[in-house]
Amino acid sequence: MSSHHIVRDDQEPALIIANGAACSEELLGQLLEWSPLVIVLDSAIERVLELGIKVDVLLGDFDRGFDANFYKESQYPIEIVHTPNQDKTDLEKAFDYLIERNIPAVNVIWATGKRADHTITNITNIVRYRDLLKIVILDDHSKIFLLPSKFEKWYPKNSVISLIPIGEVKGIDSTNLFYPLDNLSLTIGYKTGSSNHVTEDGIVKITHQSGDLLLMECWD
Repeated sequence: MSSHHIVRDDQEPALIIANGAACSEELLGQLLEWSPLVIVLDSAIERVLELGIKVDVLLGDFDRGFDANFYKESQYPIEIVHTPNQDKTDLEKAFDYLIERNIPAVNVIWATGKRADHTITNITNIVRYRDLLKIVILDDHSKIFLLPSKFEKWYPKNSVISLIPIGEVKGIDSTNLFYPLDNLSLTIGYKTGSSNHVTEDGIVKITHQSGDLLLMECWD
């Protein structure tokens, strides 16, 4: 795996590599190609270095016998960010770092799979950053992001779309989905909009009146 290319700083999404299940080399390579900044959580650094990826920022609480000098030399130049706060996950701390640097968007990989508790936490916590950072979580089977109150995007016919509420979401309407939503309410644990799909090639429109609604573009 080659190192990433530097593009127009802060105009393309940054990339965070967490420590869940690895994605394909193809997906990883595509994201590295366009990422001006690569942040790796400390728990994943050895896995990342084995792939030959150049790291810009190494971030975490470093509670496993961390040797800063080793990474400063092997990954020079690199910024090492020590975040000992135990009230947030390392992924949340990486989001905070990007916000402090006024970087508006980030893609996140290796944030799903492996432990279910980590997967659920990583996905649901992005709602806290609704007005601060545009976050997209990707793996080999899905692309996950938080919807604005009004959303429009072109999709090919039969694209699988799941709508997952965080808490309760009210007043959901849609066009061009096989299972249409008409002023519907969804509540996590009771009723979700899983495994819907696009009726025809064209624009899908989804609106909701209140609450936090995740969209998952899914493929097998």
